[in-house]
Amino acid sequence: MKTKQIISALCACSALLFSACEKKSTAPTGSTSAGMPTASTGTVGGVPLVTTLPPELIEGTPKPMKILNLVPAPTKAPEFLVPAGTELLSKGKKVTSSDANPIIGTLDLLTDGEKDAGEGYFVELLDGKQWVQIDLEKSATLSAIWLWHFHSQKRAYHDVIVQISDDPTFKSGVTTVFNNDYDESSKMGKGSDFPYVESRFGKIIDAKGTQGRYVRLYSMGNSSNEMNHYIEAEIYGKSS
Repeated sequence: MKTKQIISALCACSALLFSACEKKSTAPTGSTSAGMPTASTGTVGGVPLVTTLPPELIEGTPKPMKILNLVPAPTKAPEFLVPAGTELLSKGKKVTSSDANPIIGTLDLLTDGEKDAGEGYFVELLDGKQWVQIDLEKSATLSAIWLWHFHSQKRAYHDVIVQISDDPTFKSGVTTVFNNDYDESSKMGKGSDFPYVESRFGKIIDAKGTQGRYVRLYSMGNSSNEMNHYIEAEIYGKSS
């Protein structure tokens, strides 16, 4: 009888431990039961968002990515709908940054339309939390932001936060449309979006019709090194 009681107690403890582990690994808000993000198709009844995609170029050996709820690299271009009449607003627009003197490249590479991998196509910023900011020159209703950090190696960037505002200092009227800082390491609020692996297909962020002239994008290093990189950022919408 005593042996049975001990076995029963051990089973109960095991069940409690298993339950605790399940809660700890619960996916962020907005995920499916499989731990993957809920698909977003953008504007209902809209038209497909299309762009010129860069060729595949993978170099080097990626480091292991031990990141919670990491979304794997896509195997095809994302599908996203935008309102009819949506235009690319960011081509050739001025870019500023928290790092005024990039280690590699120049800030204008973000809006030059070139998305290839390799030297000459990306800008490298200092380590730590850094941001780049695109001035659309006038306020617009934004539908999507198509972003390429770096795609010649499988990696994930930390604390990717995207904000829109009509205030160039981002002190007022700020709308956050993407935030995957799940542990609040950037001190800008806990995000519910998922970290993702970079690829040549880029990442489409739903701008949700947000009004604004400026788009600011944050990151804080990546799974391969501590630096911050950008190849291209395309901002789509309709001018006011």
